[in-house]
Amino acid sequence: MSAGWITVAGLGPGDAGLVTPEVTQTLAQATDIVGYTPYVERVPARPGLTLHPSGNRVEPERALAALEIAAGGGRVVIVSSGDPGVFAMAAALFEVIEAHPRFLALDIRILPGITAMLAAAARAGAPLGHDFCAINLSDNLKPFTLVEQRLRHAARGDFAMAFYNPRSASRPHQFARVLEILREECEPSREMVFARAVSTPEERLTLTTLAEAHDEMADMRTVVIVGNAATRRVGRWLYTPRKAGAE
Repeated sequence: MSAGWITVAGLGPGDAGLVTPEVTQTLAQATDIVGYTPYVERVPARPGLTLHPSGNRVEPERALAALEIAAGGGRVVIVSSGDPGVFAMAAALFEVIEAHPRFLALDIRILPGITAMLAAAARAGAPLGHDFCAINLSDNLKPFTLVEQRLRHAARGDFAMAFYNPRSASRPHQFARVLEILREECEPSREMVFARAVSTPEERLTLTTLAEAHDEMADMRTVVIVGNAATRRVGRWLYTPRKAGAE
């Protein structure tokens, strides 16, 4: 059997036109596609390709299964939305490899993709035009006290911020707490973007301020961007100037 390989690829935020040519070429060469069911469903079926969809919160099991297929000679692509290195499967893969170093002999590649954060920022203009950070608001893999700590430090450092996984059915009240912390640390006029399902037919973009924002504006398909103190509107666009600090 010929040597297998494993690739973790980002499918972008949703529109097929935002998948990179490198990812498209790799998908065409694959024998097996592994991933969370909604992401696997974005890969067209074809002869010679086996799809391995799985549920949410089984990332280590998914990575181990993919590695075993590759070790057996398969050409495996683990698919993530956005970029696989941003709150996605690339880190999960390396966690499993660290525990099972025999897989280090495999041909391993990570292919970047356009993140929901960057797609949302582009729709709004350039709200991430200066220093920024990304924070996953989910407490699935870390305590919410750590989310609060990082949020306060980012706000005090005057970073623009992009929030992933702001609000879900299992934790509907946490984003209200996030807004409360932001109001303690930032001025009410701070610019915000709520970008839902960017680049899909369900896309919805809302530009607002911290004073006007409320928790029900976000769900798990929403990326929330908070500008820094200098972020401003020009026409229908929002941007953060490239310069900051003393002249």
